[in-house]
Amino acid sequence: MKTGSSHARRRRSRRHKSPAMASDVIATAHPKDSAVLVTLFEYNEEGCTEKTLSADKISSYKTPPKTKLWLNVHGLHDADLIKKIGERFKLHPLIVEDILNKEQRPKLDTFDDYLFLEANYFYYDQSTLDISSEQVSVVLAKNHILTFQERTTGTFESIRERLRKQYSQVRKLGVDYLAYAVVDAIVDKYFGILDNLADDCETLEDAVMVHPTNKELQDLHQLKRVSIELRRSVWPLREVINHLTRNETNFIAAQTVPYMRDVYDHTVHFIESLEVQRDMLGGMMDIYLSTVSNRVNLEVRALTVVAMLFMPATLIAGIFGMNFVHMPWIDDYDGFWYAVAIMAGIALIMLLIFWRRQWLSSKT
Repeated sequence: MKTGSSHARRRRSRRHKSPAMASDVIATAHPKDSAVLVTLFEYNEEGCTEKTLSADKISSYKTPPKTKLWLNVHGLHDADLIKKIGERFKLHPLIVEDILNKEQRPKLDTFDDYLFLEANYFYYDQSTLDISSEQVSVVLAKNHILTFQERTTGTFESIRERLRKQYSQVRKLGVDYLAYAVVDAIVDKYFGILDNLADDCETLEDAVMVHPTNKELQDLHQLKRVSIELRRSVWPLREVINHLTRNETNFIAAQTVPYMRDVYDHTVHFIESLEVQRDMLGGMMDIYLSTVSNRVNLEVRALTVVAMLFMPATLIAGIFGMNFVHMPWIDDYDGFWYAVAIMAGIALIMLLIFWRRQWLSSKT
């Protein structure tokens, strides 16, 4: 079966970032010629053993009795190794194919012996307003959990620390609780991206209100693309988690269901907050268009005022430029100055009228 699953503003510059922020965005990539890192946790309530599993020991590996297992893979470029892991844990060939295919949408596949869950992990770069993602695959069985990541991110380091601690809850409960912790760690990272996105939206809103340029328009479109990308991933993930909370597969213990519901509430809250950001971006687009239109109207009005000031002078110059024998002041020595005085007087009177009617003001 498959289930598709404050008004104070923080003026944070997008050009200057602290090292901590930069490290949260940049993950360690695995070159194609590097070895895939396979880490293994064997644990129970009494203890925990952590080791690195080499490729030649995967096929012959046997889980110790009364022990729960977490195998995590960093790097998906070694297809043969992933296939060996699939054979060892009896994964369907289509599941192995989905793990290697990095363009999957979040989904949940249910089999007799295990659950397969796909999710996306995002990186948001505030300096470029760009977003990238990687795929995280989770296989949940009765006594073991497998996770597959494209690269080392440190997302699950807090979970490892909890496993290393004696008497931790993650040791006492089953592997379904560990699966909850993995999903919860992914969802929690979404809120960090949402906070950074909100900061950039506020900064962009200030720029749009003051003096919008083409740069602000480009940033606006970029942030809308980021919000669409996040929404496209989190919506199906919400359905996946909702399916897990219903516990129709018996892979999630009753005591773990409330934790899954909590993650579901987090995804709903994230989606609602993201919708607010999208509405805010839509409102900023309207503000941008209105501001640009208002600026054009002011420029057209200024040009109209200048044209109207010169229209009487053009009319008078045209009249006195006619080639007739008898013209007023044609024989007067000061006739030219009389005409210029009339032109200047009419222009001053028009300027006074424009000023009284506030046509010369930059305000609308």
